[in-house]
Amino acid sequence: MKYIQIIILLVVTTSCQFFETEKVSTETFYEEELKTIDWKEVDQYPVFSECESTTEKNSQKGCFERTLSDHLRQSFRKHNAIALHDLNDTVRLAFSINNKGKLMVTNIVMPPSIETEFPLLQDWLLEGIDTLYPVAPAYKRGIPVATQFTLPIVIKTEDL
Repeated sequence: MKYIQIIILLVVTTSCQFFETEKVSTETFYEEELKTIDWKEVDQYPVFSECESTTEKNSQKGCFERTLSDHLRQSFRKHNAIALHDLNDTVRLAFSINNKGKLMVTNIVMPPSIETEFPLLQDWLLEGIDTLYPVAPAYKRGIPVATQFTLPIVIKTEDL
């Protein structure tokens, strides 16, 4: 009988460890969570009014790029620019959209050949960007975030 009581006592005292839960500190949880986040990607791209109904991330990205390109193309065409020489070069337009949805040009890299043919191109691009308004900024985990983009603009002309 004594042995049974000792065995029961041992089982009860050692089995209590199985009911304890491991406590994870909030610091540890926070650090682990930060490691899993891809900081180079957003959950939702900035949205223009034309893209409000788009919910899938890849479709949002495509709509964002298409809207931006179409708007700049229309802005460029309204100036009726004519080149004297054949061109096939790329202008790089770097811009950012802050967490409020404000679009700002940060840099324009233009090859000398394009700058010579279209000396006002930089002004036209800035004018085109200034007339474009995103409805909403990009979001990461439900929080509006600032984003940076570089848009390559191919300038290609041909002799008529």
